[in-house]
Amino acid sequence: MSRSILFVAGEGLPFIKTGGLADVIGSLPKALAKRGHDVRVALPLYKKVIEDHYDELTRLGTIQVHSGWIDQPATYYSAVVDGVTYYFVEHQGYFEREGLYGYEDDGERFAFFQRAVLDMIYFIDWWPNIINSNDWQTGMIPLLTHACYGDDYRYQNIKHVYTIHNLAFQGNFGVDMLPTCLGLDYYYFDNGSIKFDSGISFMKAGIVYADKVTTVSPTYSQEILTQTYGEKMDTVLRYRQEDLWGIVNGIDVEEWNPATDKLLAKNYTVKNYVSGKKANKLALQEELGLKVTNDVCLIGLVSRLTNQKGIYLITEKLQEILGMDVEFVVLGTGEKAAEDAFKWMENSYKGKAVYYCGYNENLAHRIYAGCDLFLMPSLYEPCGIGQLIAMRYGTLPLVRETGGLKDTVQPYNQYTGEGNGFSFWAANSHDMVYTIRYAVEQFYENKQGWKGLVKNAMNTDVSWEKSASIYEELYYQLCDWPD
Repeated sequence: MSRSILFVAGEGLPFIKTGGLADVIGSLPKALAKRGHDVRVALPLYKKVIEDHYDELTRLGTIQVHSGWIDQPATYYSAVVDGVTYYFVEHQGYFEREGLYGYEDDGERFAFFQRAVLDMIYFIDWWPNIINSNDWQTGMIPLLTHACYGDDYRYQNIKHVYTIHNLAFQGNFGVDMLPTCLGLDYYYFDNGSIKFDSGISFMKAGIVYADKVTTVSPTYSQEILTQTYGEKMDTVLRYRQEDLWGIVNGIDVEEWNPATDKLLAKNYTVKNYVSGKKANKLALQEELGLKVTNDVCLIGLVSRLTNQKGIYLITEKLQEILGMDVEFVVLGTGEKAAEDAFKWMENSYKGKAVYYCGYNENLAHRIYAGCDLFLMPSLYEPCGIGQLIAMRYGTLPLVRETGGLKDTVQPYNQYTGEGNGFSFWAANSHDMVYTIRYAVEQFYENKQGWKGLVKNAMNTDVSWEKSASIYEELYYQLCDWPD
């Protein structure tokens, strides 16, 4: 039976992206819409969305939003893409900025956004069965619905799912946010339900007040119950353990498709990947100034350059890695120490290593298609998107066994031929280099085994099909919907 679901998030493709959350918002609602549900998404109307997509939007109207001391207008817009209706909340002062997050008034900005979304439901007279909130920017929605709209049964009939994409970013603010920006009583701080240290946490509110809590892989859902990965939220997560679901992400297999990707030098499928990947490899090497040869193992890295991503495991072993018979291409930006290390790498290994400082979506596609190995040694990784794309393009992921990386990458077994990549467990650079060396050895010495691995990777189901069915099952359970 068709039902209605509203996703609320701080970003989402195809309109705006800074991280993996946007990929999920761009693909999961579309997958659910294909299954017959009325799926809609609410996002802030950022400056970049206005610059790139304003002509595609339809203006719906303006209302005054009251939230604590906030008394500001919100103008709503909509657009329909791939069967999903997107709503946008416009406020020039809050959202028309160069960046999305990282401002001193982030708490106020997203308190306004969440109240504006809840008011929008009444304004457009569309009452979803489910609101699926995502990450800290929307964590207060279940509590706000309960506390501020309690006299309207239509709001109280809505069920809430809260999805944690990265537990490390929690939306922690001073307790004065309660009366000034959220319009909430200190009761919610005093009873401990949203208290975090001496302030409040938007994310904790989502965990405590949502009907169900999800995160983006089964392994990560268990890791965050521990002190090691729990980011000081492990106690409350263990309290909600019975309502915690780990559902692995997928990717948009229409957008990420080597058979149709217009950014590639040559398209290919699993049936003709040998010639396809060769053409893309040679084109990538020529584009980046590497030695042009199909006979070398080309390693790729597309990542934020942060400690979480295991970048310093790589930088402390650059000489050992580049001492192997490999070429190395790095795309990304982040912490200055990491950027400086990769700049040194490029200067020291001309023709063998290259570093593109920044992010280039088109180049990312060509790296996924042209490389042989994709390096992703994250210290923790809720799900990860890069390893899924790499497998789709026949580039073998080499990952640390954590979170979604453990759930999606099966390490190669040279005796049975099973596996779709390579992995190591310990979070140290020695084990990483050992595994890289082993993978490179397979590239050169075990041609048939390598071909089998590539086929396994390309045949791995990285779509949303299975995961969307699990979300659907969750929604059915929550709303007691008939099958």
